[in-house]
Amino acid sequence: MRYTISGKNIEITNALREVATNKLSKLEKYFSEDTEVQVTLSVLKKNHIIEVTLPLKGTIIRAEEEAENMYAAIDLVIDVLERQLLRHKKKLINRHRHHGTFRTAFAQADYEDDEGMAIVKSKKFPIKPMDAEEACMEMELLGHSFFVFRDRDTEELAVVYKRKDGQFGLISPE
Repeated sequence: MRYTISGKNIEITNALREVATNKLSKLEKYFSEDTEVQVTLSVLKKNHIIEVTLPLKGTIIRAEEEAENMYAAIDLVIDVLERQLLRHKKKLINRHRHHGTFRTAFAQADYEDDEGMAIVKSKKFPIKPMDAEEACMEMELLGHSFFVFRDRDTEELAVVYKRKDGQFGLISPE
């Protein structure tokens, strides 16, 4: 795998680069040698954040973790990536499609069921037409981190969500 490691509000020392590369090399068994891995290390206030992006054919595996120090964040993101890769592998096996980016050893490896993916609650509710600002207010009143609504102007479904920086985001279909 090829690594592109960049930093935001942090100097990427040789030691930090080496630790990140060594830890991520655990994932090399799952990929071909030409896979490009993008790693962004950043510091926001006292939190150390790592974002890892692995582009695959037809999808992108991405994980982001934060911790009090960068080394702990790197360990956390490796665990998340391995779980995502196993889920992706299950999806490929279930669809009987193998895109060639995983090595044969990974395709034949045993995997465990991911117990964290069970739907534990289902809810139906009427979707009201409103604008994004009204949806944000409704979301805040309910204390949720996202809210689904029908855009008054386009009549399409849309989602507003609260970002980590405290701002709001809007997701709408093309």
